[in-house]
Amino acid sequence: MLKVEGINVYYGNIQALKGVSLEINQGEIVTLIGANGAGKSTLLKTISGLLKPKQGQIIYEGQSIAGKAAQSIVKMGISHVPEGRRVFANMTVEENLDLGAYLRKDKEGIKEDFGRVFELFPRLMERRKQLAGTLSGGEQQMLAMGRALMARPRLLVLDEPSMGLAPLLVKTIFRIIEEINATGTTILLVEQNAHMALSIANRAYVIETGRVVLSGTPDELNASEQIKMAYLGGH
Repeated sequence: MLKVEGINVYYGNIQALKGVSLEINQGEIVTLIGANGAGKSTLLKTISGLLKPKQGQIIYEGQSIAGKAAQSIVKMGISHVPEGRRVFANMTVEENLDLGAYLRKDKEGIKEDFGRVFELFPRLMERRKQLAGTLSGGEQQMLAMGRALMARPRLLVLDEPSMGLAPLLVKTIFRIIEEINATGTTILLVEQNAHMALSIANRAYVIETGRVVLSGTPDELNASEQIKMAYLGGH
């Protein structure tokens, strides 16, 4: 579904991604694991059109999307939930969700998706008239995910969805990610919590200082001493 081939991305003179390649098949959950500053968020931003690669290819459903405008990429079916949630604080929950559908014209479908989001996140239904800025961190994360789903993506890109959340909420968010995937949405997940990420992923890539250093199934990565020591707390 998505093929990234040898991309190089720079911030000014600093090279953030060095020849990164990966692929995602339809229906998978693929996770990226790596330390802070390894280049994971940069990779997601490049896929969703917020950054342009200097070299390399990004092919989505057979079409080249490297360097395309972010809104065109949303239109093609990729939605990005950024790190730090980025909800519109002085708009209501309902208005935030509405913005997720801003490229769509199918009123009936949008209504249907409102229903779907409220089913996945009952808390948002209760808070729909509330300003997004008054929500808790967990509720804002739910809203950011719900807003991305309103674009009806075929590929949902999630950047650190569990960051700063209480353990119980982390479990909830991961359960919902699995539910979204079960309804046919492919997922690319960046997550500091490597244990949780590997527990739901089909495959994983490990990124270190801008390079993919390892990839495989969760079982393969869990069996790797190097990965255990670096990302799984040595257990």
